[in-house]
Amino acid sequence: MTDFAAIDFETANEHPCSVCSVGVMIVRGGEVVDSFYSLIHPEPGYYRWFCQRVHGLRPEDTEDAPVFPRVWEKIAPMIEGLPLVAHNSRFDEGCLKAVFRVYGMDYPDYAFYDTLSASRRYFGCSLPNHQLQTVAAACGCDLVRHHHALADAEACARIALRIL
Repeated sequence: MTDFAAIDFETANEHPCSVCSVGVMIVRGGEVVDSFYSLIHPEPGYYRWFCQRVHGLRPEDTEDAPVFPRVWEKIAPMIEGLPLVAHNSRFDEGCLKAVFRVYGMDYPDYAFYDTLSASRRYFGCSLPNHQLQTVAAACGCDLVRHHHALADAEACARIALRIL
């Protein structure tokens, strides 16, 4: 796979529609050619402590951020015609579908590929686990800012280029 968009969402609370940041890496011809990051005003608009502890975002960080439809207007043309890749794609695809529903947007049935399941097939038991940072390291990518949506999307892109 040489043409795709790696995507990662962070959420504010237990609701998959509560996306509060997104990172996207565009890969064409096996090379990263573009990237996008944005904070997003989540819906519902409250934060749970356990989510804050994971990604470090707080309500004041996204208070003046655009709502999802405004952010997606920028992303949609970038990813048009590309499959989407995510590490644990069930989570990211679930977030995307949920937030499309919340805003009454027509979901375009994006094709998703999962680097988590690909890692389990590719590396098997040779890794202690298949978490993003572990797989990224095995693929030669140093994931320094884990749970920053753009850093995670970049790590996912590097993994996909190696094992998909």
